[in-house]
Amino acid sequence: ADIKPGDIIANLPWAPECSMWFDHHVSNTPDRKFKGAFEIAPSAAGVVLKYYKAQKKLDNRFDELVRNTDIIDSAALDMDQVRHPEKYPYILLSMTIRNHEYRDIPYWNHLIGLLSENDIDRVIQDPQVKQRCENIALENKKYEKFLIRHTKILKNISVTDFRSLDPVPEGNRFLVYSLFPECIASVKIRFDSPEKKNVLISIGHSIFNRKCLVNTGKLLARFGGGGHAGAGGCTLERETADRDIALILDILTENKKIV
Repeated sequence: ADIKPGDIIANLPWAPECSMWFDHHVSNTPDRKFKGAFEIAPSAAGVVLKYYKAQKKLDNRFDELVRNTDIIDSAALDMDQVRHPEKYPYILLSMTIRNHEYRDIPYWNHLIGLLSENDIDRVIQDPQVKQRCENIALENKKYEKFLIRHTKILKNISVTDFRSLDPVPEGNRFLVYSLFPECIASVKIRFDSPEKKNVLISIGHSIFNRKCLVNTGKLLARFGGGGHAGAGGCTLERETADRDIALILDILTENKKIV
């Protein structure tokens, strides 16, 4: 991205050209002074809200929205919320947002307008939102079958490899933890595009079996990625991906803390 003076960055690594920065990822812990705020917190949204409430530039209007954002971003969910997200409007709404589909920018902007002016009950009944929520419910049912078919258990780690599938199936990112409750972490592998030039890796600590000691953000920073202690991702070169994946899995199965 072409970062220039005057730009504000949130939820991304710091860039020297920006004028303000907000983040909460452990792998992005700052080592210099900057304008903005950093805190290892459930969400970047919470860091932003706290900063501007202290500046008395925001009131309590977004407290409920950010409280639910904290729950979703930090995966502080129970089994019923994972298995039946349609019963929980904020959780279901979050599943309609895909961070890699840039064609969805008009939808994101539509949501910003809705959430700025309406409570969640009205937002969820918006025709566009309602249709997407219905699609997500159907997608999650299909996704469960894909997970079962393409996941192997390596000691206490679930490894889901979608590299044989095009398009890559999508669905509830927490579902894997309910399907394989004996596992302490999950690894998802897939190609980045139909051209299959790079391999994407996503790792997450189980939200139900919280025994994983590996700091995911620090682990994946070794491979050019990053994230939180409990979740993160990285992009690997196709030619060396299998070697790197083997190294990552060795560290995860050892389950030792990373300093």
